[in-house]
Amino acid sequence: MKPTIMILGSTHLANYGADVYNTKMDDILDPKRQREIEQLVEQLKEFKPTKIALERDPRSDTETNTNYQAYLKGTYELKRDEHNQIGFRLAKLMGHSRLYGVDYWPEEWPILDKIEDHLMDRHGFAEEHNQKHLLRPPPTEGKIITDKDGTTWIEPEKYVSIIEMYIRDNEPEGRRADHQHYLRSARIGLGDQYPGANWVAHVWYARNLKIFVNLTRITESAEDRILLIIGGGHGFLVHQFLEDSGDYIIGNPLKYLKAEETN
Repeated sequence: MKPTIMILGSTHLANYGADVYNTKMDDILDPKRQREIEQLVEQLKEFKPTKIALERDPRSDTETNTNYQAYLKGTYELKRDEHNQIGFRLAKLMGHSRLYGVDYWPEEWPILDKIEDHLMDRHGFAEEHNQKHLLRPPPTEGKIITDKDGTTWIEPEKYVSIIEMYIRDNEPEGRRADHQHYLRSARIGLGDQYPGANWVAHVWYARNLKIFVNLTRITESAEDRILLIIGGGHGFLVHQFLEDSGDYIIGNPLKYLKAEETN
């Protein structure tokens, strides 16, 4: 018997604006959205997770779990992010005493100190050398808006329920398409210059590989059933690392997401 890990790819509900293209969420604290979140959590409960892992650095575990304990006591108001809205709610339903951060995003990346900035600037290189076609293209659905600070948002054309959103974010075809965008951007460069490959290898692959390692570090027994809540773009690589390791059973979130129950 092997431990099971299920990856729930998620849109960032709190509108962090951290991605190249960011889905613009309406207020997740709206009563209708709150009912949809509650339905999502009820469906995910059927997975019977023994641990819930979050896209947060393990060094934030003290803060995360202090807030979670306050939430259990009724003295903490849930924030808009998926960690709180889904992770905290589900952990409480399952009777968990804590949650686990498994991301890797240090304040300083040691490897980046050894690589000059221009050798990692895939966007700048693509702009300068007519390779913009290798960058991630904008979505074909939704209205594209760019803020003054340069953050690009996609405003949905129609209302999509939370369950439907998570079904879309966890379709295998979408996960593979996300991964292919990163591989395509790795081709940015000319001659002995590899800014695309440098970034993909030293930042993207390195981060996801360390997320995989952090998941192995919180695995304690073959009976563990770990739910990982993480940005959808990470899903393909983390799934691949888990599967290729041969040490885990990989759960399918679509098994637990039933759109008809949102009516």
